[in-house]
Amino acid sequence: MATIGGAIGSYVPILFGDSELLDGWSILGGVVGGLAGIWLGVKLYKRLG
Repeated sequence: MATIGGAIGSYVPILFGDSELLDGWSILGGVVGGLAGIWLGVKLYKRLG
C-alpha cells in the first residue's frame, strides 16, 4: 500500500502541470502518499482481520 500511495502521490503534481518527475513537489507528494498508503493499509488490515 505504501508503494501504491507513493506512486500516486508522486504523480499528482504532474497532473497540476509540474513537468519534473524528481522535483521537490513530486518527492513530497511521494512521501505523503506513502504515509497515506501505510495508514490505509493498517485500516484495511484491522477491518479485514
